Amino acid sequence: MIDVSAMAATDPGPFLLRRDTRELARGVEALAGELPARDLPDVLAKANRTAVRKGSTTAFAGMSPRPVDWYRLQAGDDDTTDWYPQGIASSSEAGRADVQALAFTWYWKPSAGERGIRITFLGTGTAKYRHVLLVEPKGASYAAINVHAGGLAWHGDLLYVPDTSRGLRVFDLRHIYEVDGDEDRIGVRAGKHHAFGYRYVMPQVDAWRGTGQARFSFAGVDRSTTPHTLVCGEFADPAQQPGAIGRIARWAFAADGTLAAGADGLAPAADAFTLPAPRIQGGLSHRNRWYLSLGAGSTRNGSLLVTDGQAPVKVRKYPVGPEDLSCWQERGQLWSLTEFKGRRAVFAVPL
Repeated sequence: MIDVSAMAATDPGPFLLRRDTRELARGVEALAGELPARDLPDVLAKANRTAVRKGSTTAFAGMSPRPVDWYRLQAGDDDTTDWYPQGIASSSEAGRADVQALAFTWYWKPSAGERGIRITFLGTGTAKYRHVLLVEPKGASYAAINVHAGGLAWHGDLLYVPDTSRGLRVFDLRHIYEVDGDEDRIGVRAGKHHAFGYRYVMPQVDAWRGTGQARFSFAGVDRSTTPHTLVCGEFADPAQQPGAIGRIARWAFAADGTLAAGADGLAPAADAFTLPAPRIQGGLSHRNRWYLSLGAGSTRNGSLLVTDGQAPVKVRKYPVGPEDLSCWQERGQLWSLTEFKGRRAVFAVPL
């Protein structure tokens, strides 16, 4: 039996964010002057991998009923121990009518030979997908980003990736660049642009730094609010933080897809709540209801917690190793993904 409690309003102050663009814009401008830009439809058209829609997978274990839709990743992605999928977002969440796609992040797990984080774009109609390396501009070059990338929020052209202890890193779909380097290098060397063999890079364009003690573990977008809101919360592990259960907060978006901030560059959270249990891996609000994914290790089914903020909290059976969440509003679906080797699926359940 899972021990859950009602959510409670809490002080949003620790979630205050400060815009921190620094020299990122200049670095992106330098890349734009040297590399051909490619838009998302072009990247999807040149996808080089194929998922199996409703393919056989052990990710769901004893889950009943099974998800209403899912994709099993191809061999090499399903069974790698180098890369682990984490965050997920959808073109519906973004408000994009020009593509029907899912996006999900991965982090590089080996302690040596850091290769950073990547994002995968999957066309839901074709089941074709492609990895794009996320990079941080460094002067006239760029570098891999060593973070967990535990969540992903997509609003318009902007993608928000949590950086656990720092805040949020921002990427822009108008800045995807094609490179031609080899598999063993990263950055600009001897006039050539390398990205560990990836065909495309997406440089970080902006950042929002946390000013308090909040952590940024997972993210999503609530398009049912006015204005739309960014949702971001904390993963809390009782083994490392006895008694901690984590919090979740929301920020208003501005019309251009950035966070609503004052002239001082500060974006206060609109509200914040305590979570109903520790070890929450993903969280999202939609039409005054909260959806929260709860992990239970690499062999046991996780849970989906659904609540209006009050008790009782409904507990639904979920796959093994569930992570971040995204709402596909038009389909009435909640999408997520699983992280463990050989049990990786990108899947949907009804809202």
